[in-house]
Amino acid sequence: MSKLTANLLLLFAAALWGFGNVAQKTVLDHLDALSAVGLRCMVGGLLVLPFVLTERRQPAGAAHFSSLARVVALFAVSIMLQQFCYLGATVTNASFMISTATVITPLAAWLLVGERPTAGLVVAAGSTVVGCLFLSGGVAGFSGGDLTALLSAGCYSLWAVELARHMHAHARPFTAAAAQFLATAALALPLGAMQGNLSFSAASEAGPELVVLGVFSTAIAFGIQIAALRFTSASHAAVIVSAESIFGALGAAIFLGEQCSAVGALGAAIILGSILSVAISTPAPVRPTSRPDAGASDAPIHGFAGAPVGWGLSSVTPTAAPSRNGIASNAIRQ
Repeated sequence: MSKLTANLLLLFAAALWGFGNVAQKTVLDHLDALSAVGLRCMVGGLLVLPFVLTERRQPAGAAHFSSLARVVALFAVSIMLQQFCYLGATVTNASFMISTATVITPLAAWLLVGERPTAGLVVAAGSTVVGCLFLSGGVAGFSGGDLTALLSAGCYSLWAVELARHMHAHARPFTAAAAQFLATAALALPLGAMQGNLSFSAASEAGPELVVLGVFSTAIAFGIQIAALRFTSASHAAVIVSAESIFGALGAAIFLGEQCSAVGALGAAIILGSILSVAISTPAPVRPTSRPDAGASDAPIHGFAGAPVGWGLSSVTPTAAPSRNGIASNAIRQ
């Protein structure tokens, strides 16, 4: 695969995530948030599961399972918060605010693994806050859904750092993907059955949205990213995948008739500019000198990945990258 082909595939994945944000909003017309997350992750997990067999079978110690458990837990919280944000936020706002994980991820890495942020990152973080306020119409217009979207972005950032550390130490991207999808489904579906409106009829009515979310936004988009990141750098991927927020806003305008005010558009532009500044300033990844899982542990890493680009770290040292929508965003992201 050429680098151009890889970049085009990443752009296609960003489009799947962005337009999938519309389905995340409309699926709530038929299902509660927990049921929607559970069914989406179940579909995605079952589609990814066969690929687990293609990964080399090596002994997995206690460190592997504890690391994977942290990744799974953070992913479950992130994607549930992301779905809940659509109860009160527009698709446009949610798409851009969840994409702020690109800026938040290096800050999370500073707290968790000691990676000091650069001056440019501090400026980007500050401008992102300003952009979020413009996008939501000021402090008074900041809704509960907007706040939940930012919380989701923060959790995606923690997940991204933990995923990068896990991939650097243990690799096995398909195993990690299947585990977090299926574990999230196992957690969300019983809660949806007890507290939501999970039923066969409701799931049938939400069928089109679940196909978009489970097949395209989850299994296919993350699969594309896993393959493409072996042929292009994470910094280039970061720039391309950041287009998810643009596709999300475009999809909202086409399918839902959402319109953005001039001030909101300015806020979106500020957020996107901050995301791109972080992505472009990221150094190119360096290949490790040995297998990621050869005597590796959960020691702190010298680099990190933002959701969802961390999926491709089985062959490169983690570096800063963008958010995801659902799955591995806006990641595994929206």
